[in-house]
Amino acid sequence: MADLALRDLVKTYDKTEVLHGINLDVHDGEFVVFVGPSGCGKSTTLRLIAGLEEVSSGTIEIGGTVVNNMEPKHRDIAMVFQNYAIYPHMTVRKNIGFGLRSSSAPKIQKEARIDEVAQLLGMTDLLNRKPDQLSGGQRQRVAIGRAMVRDPAVFLFDEPLSNLDAQLRTQMRLEIKKLHQRVGSTIIFVTHDQVEAMTMADRIVIMKDGYIQQVGTPSEVYHTPANTFVAQFIGAPAMNMIPGEITNNGSIQLETGGLIDAGLAARSGQKITLGVRPEDLSEHAPASFLEGSIAVREPLGHETLIYVNTSVGEFVAKADGRHPPDVGATVRLGALQENLHIFDAETGSTLA
Repeated sequence: MADLALRDLVKTYDKTEVLHGINLDVHDGEFVVFVGPSGCGKSTTLRLIAGLEEVSSGTIEIGGTVVNNMEPKHRDIAMVFQNYAIYPHMTVRKNIGFGLRSSSAPKIQKEARIDEVAQLLGMTDLLNRKPDQLSGGQRQRVAIGRAMVRDPAVFLFDEPLSNLDAQLRTQMRLEIKKLHQRVGSTIIFVTHDQVEAMTMADRIVIMKDGYIQQVGTPSEVYHTPANTFVAQFIGAPAMNMIPGEITNNGSIQLETGGLIDAGLAARSGQKITLGVRPEDLSEHAPASFLEGSIAVREPLGHETLIYVNTSVGEFVAKADGRHPPDVGATVRLGALQENLHIFDAETGSTLA
């Protein structure tokens, strides 16, 4: 295990800069997830760490050593790819052991290490099977085992669950999380799925257009987003955004007609965007600032999403799953002040 540090990391292809000075510290034993939309630079960053791409400028340190000019095999990292990349003609034992092919350890020691990893992954009974006799989740565990068998300083996962169905994804998320808790390895995990990021990470790195937007725990990025991009990217359904302006007395006048006492007199006249998560919008709030009619209900069992048409667009709220309001009904919604997020309308940055 080891610390990892990225310092002013830049990557350009021809004359196009795709990573713009990435700075990040990953602590020893930490599970860090990179998340963002396609093309944001998360996989490129991972490939730079692995040595599969050349750094344009900046440094990568693993365990305090700058590894920019090191070959991938000398960086003491192991990478698990989106596709399983396991050999169909080899047994599970041989596939896992392939990670030790360059090791000078005695054969008996290698076999003991394979057995140890197989036991950790719950695959002891499958060691003599071939990949075509395994499920998708089992094949992915073989790929993880081949990475684990080397006991690297850092594990890199590049969207390893994206080819699995929904039930297997949930199962593998749990297994990888449990594995991290048992082994305590430093893990960097890339995904485009914010649910994977929220459920697995110690800290989340949210990226957009080659820039880091925010780094924080799942709770921090959800409850205190740094900007409107993070606010809407993290959470499903996305945070509602309501345009407004700060009045002379510091209140927020919303385009929906609602007025909120916010104590922001020093920012009088500033255009803002008010953010509120669907679960925080309620008919039972002390004061309402949204009024509209329910266009659609989306039952989810324990709760129901309601889509409310207003004069300035559609907003989403959550209602009781057993007794939701009817389609066509008029509702007045508000939220507690501590659950409101205020962003600068021009920059998108939080005013908190």
